[in-house]
Amino acid sequence: MLTFQKLNREEMEPFAPYFAAQTTHIGDYSQGFQFMWGEALSLDYCVAANCLILHEFYAGCNYFYYPLSVSGNETEEDAALDEIERHCRDSNIRLHFTNIPEGKLLKLLKRYGQDCTVNNRRRWRDYLYRAEDFIFYAGKRYAGQRNHVNKFKKLYTGWQFRPYEPADLPALLQFLNGYSEVQKGKNEFLAKEEMDETFSILPKLLSLGLFGGLLTVDGKIVGFSAGERCGDMVIVHIEKADRAFEGAYPMLAQQFATRFCGDGVSFLNRMDDAGDPGLRKSKLQYLPCEIVSKYNVLPRRAIDALSKEPEIETERLRLAPVGDGDKADYARLARDRARNRFWGYDWRQDFPEGEPSDEYFLQLAREDFHRKDEMPLGIYRENRLIGEVVLHRFGYRADVELGVRLLPEAEGNGYAAEAMRALAEYAFVKLGIETADAKCYRENVRSDKMLRAAGFVPCGADETFFYYKKTPAM
Repeated sequence: MLTFQKLNREEMEPFAPYFAAQTTHIGDYSQGFQFMWGEALSLDYCVAANCLILHEFYAGCNYFYYPLSVSGNETEEDAALDEIERHCRDSNIRLHFTNIPEGKLLKLLKRYGQDCTVNNRRRWRDYLYRAEDFIFYAGKRYAGQRNHVNKFKKLYTGWQFRPYEPADLPALLQFLNGYSEVQKGKNEFLAKEEMDETFSILPKLLSLGLFGGLLTVDGKIVGFSAGERCGDMVIVHIEKADRAFEGAYPMLAQQFATRFCGDGVSFLNRMDDAGDPGLRKSKLQYLPCEIVSKYNVLPRRAIDALSKEPEIETERLRLAPVGDGDKADYARLARDRARNRFWGYDWRQDFPEGEPSDEYFLQLAREDFHRKDEMPLGIYRENRLIGEVVLHRFGYRADVELGVRLLPEAEGNGYAAEAMRALAEYAFVKLGIETADAKCYRENVRSDKMLRAAGFVPCGADETFFYYKKTPAM
């Protein structure tokens, strides 16, 4: 299982190589974005397979970014995706990707099949521009911006643009405090939050590898921009100008691009518009070469399509949902200490004192299916409940794990192997499963023999378990 750590704003420097080399053209994959918005998104991270893996917990849902390899190594990225999938199965959480670049979308769809939910919300798409368009404002398309710049230069002959330095912080804070009063007067949550994050990043700006520029008139700050280099683009994280100075914004944008978009920089990413109509209009007026898609991808598992549990007939058995009349036998099965030490779940961990009712165990099984965590079926012999067989740990690449347990009086008759064969066949034929997994504790000799009899083939071992696999061809 992956071990994620909370993003610490004071310790972000090690991430710089991953972000600096990224080619997604998405601003979320950057130091500045993660510093400014990581806390609001409850962001954490880990490094696996030489890739940086970012994870959000937002609005009650888990989201994973596409793994970033420093060298862009696709083999490493594929291995990191394997680790994310394994983490989701082991943690019993849904696999949900966010901020997936268009160049990786087809790869994910091929990986998980076509049964994915995909969305690409307009409000969060980034605006990407050609750097040379901002540097020159050339042609009729940019006549408006060019006129504003010329007017600014004519009106304010004492203008200057220069890189930001730490000694400028007091004067910059004075400028931003005045700007902030205007923004917060709009009484918009995002405007306030964005200003708060702007103030928070300033002391760390240069140490994070970002850079900034000041537009001044007669020594007074009238504009400030900050950004960072990521691959062949510069991301503009902050852009503030005093509108009392005519043309300040287009002047600031041009000077920033001229100063910081050097060799190898082809694009400017000016982030999303957050659905703000005025901001959208302004960003469109600068004529983006691309409005960069950010896809959310939710792969679906085989169990997600099931609305109810099936009934399966074998030569001697019937596999079916456990009925209310069998709750006592089902509770007896669940309470059996000797057998359930090999089952993987001990109800006593949830009941340190006392004991649950018979209804508790049956209700728990039904809730597991309702949440699509697993599909439990009772094993019936001549209409008498004798055990349980279950599909659980559903994966995202047509894989699932099987388990079985019997009441003591039913053991020794081959019922467990028969139920496992039948459920595996159902999974292959009806659910499209391609790999059925199983495991047993090393000391559980009887389970080892049962799994082999059910057609499962040994495929590995560790200190605790023997592992088995079965496919439609076996």
